[in-house]
Amino acid sequence: MKYLKILYVQVIIGIIAGVIVGYFFPAFAPTAQLISETFINLIKMMIGPIIFFSIVLGISGAGNMKKVGRVGGKGILYFEIVTTLAIIIGLLAANIIKPGVGVQHPAANAAVIKKVSGEMMNWTEFIAHIVPSNIVESFAKGDIIQILFFGILFAAGLSKMGETGRDIVSAFEKVNKAFFNVLHIVIKVSPIGAFGGMAYTIGKFGFSSLLVLGKLLGTFYITGGLFIFVVLNLICYFNGFSLWKLLGYIKAELLIVFGASSSEAVLPNIMEKLENAGCEQSVVGLIIPAGYSFNLDGTSIYLSLSVIFLAQVFGVDLTLAQELSIIAVLLVTSKGAAGVTGSGFLVLTSTLTALKVIPVEGLGLLIGVDRFMSEGRAITNIIGNTVATVIIAKSEKAIDMDRYRSVVEKVA
Repeated sequence: MKYLKILYVQVIIGIIAGVIVGYFFPAFAPTAQLISETFINLIKMMIGPIIFFSIVLGISGAGNMKKVGRVGGKGILYFEIVTTLAIIIGLLAANIIKPGVGVQHPAANAAVIKKVSGEMMNWTEFIAHIVPSNIVESFAKGDIIQILFFGILFAAGLSKMGETGRDIVSAFEKVNKAFFNVLHIVIKVSPIGAFGGMAYTIGKFGFSSLLVLGKLLGTFYITGGLFIFVVLNLICYFNGFSLWKLLGYIKAELLIVFGASSSEAVLPNIMEKLENAGCEQSVVGLIIPAGYSFNLDGTSIYLSLSVIFLAQVFGVDLTLAQELSIIAVLLVTSKGAAGVTGSGFLVLTSTLTALKVIPVEGLGLLIGVDRFMSEGRAITNIIGNTVATVIIAKSEKAIDMDRYRSVVEKVA
């Protein structure tokens, strides 16, 4: 019975119960959706303040803005390299397995297609969106990239205040601790949130949609698994730490992400766990929030795989030059995935429109199975950002490896 007190065991029970209830009582789906969204909202209400205080305290602890710029530069370079690998792996998997061959495009989705294809990403607006016009509104909406931008500016201003600034930092540390104490209370209901998320997914979409597009779903999860256990595993190995032990350390968070189908559900938890494992707050406070917008490995795999899948459905034979252009376009469009509501379809629409090769109408095919892929996207994204933070911290000598080993390895 003592195992029932462990969070990840409770989350597993919640997920299993959600699948059973969703399958046998599909009418429960609206209530399950309410439960899931309420849990995610509980987490989201904490994200803005925690990111802001973590960034300000982290930069204040870094001592100078040169270090902040160096950490940020390394982060962006790392993000670009790894997401490029994710895009290429998605393309290769789609070309080898060919999940779209033999799949017919259903005309019944025409209404959905019209709605989806009518929306387009405006990249000028996206770039301008980084700078908030109203920071209070940014906190209210939980806009990560705007809070990150404002937090860096605020920390820079605070660093010029001398002793008065240190007094403010001391007060912020106490407030930040209070927010994390609230988070610890909220996370206790995560098994209920995971239950609601799975019950909604199974009750709303059922297993029937998996039969038609099961090959695409299988290809996506195989590709995501290869990326995590080959690419990220090798990156960890060559940097002197174990991916498996790191995954063991964050297993509860991974299960929560799987159940809630949202990587945002554990953003504050991951930040706290990485700091507890010896990573400096200055690195964690910059890399994790930035990674949620610019290091979306799972989303990158999903986008590249979906583009080739739709090309196969419509019988479009892509040349090598066209596939290279897909990589080039996705390098840009994938970075906007976190800044837009309904990101997967909007970014995919933007990509297809930019390529002018594959019919946008094919997006309707992905509606039924997308929810089942969102768990995989979210898990891959959160693992990618956790690994990135440890990598950047090691490169900056901003991690206590003795503490890391004692904390991470003993729980793995």
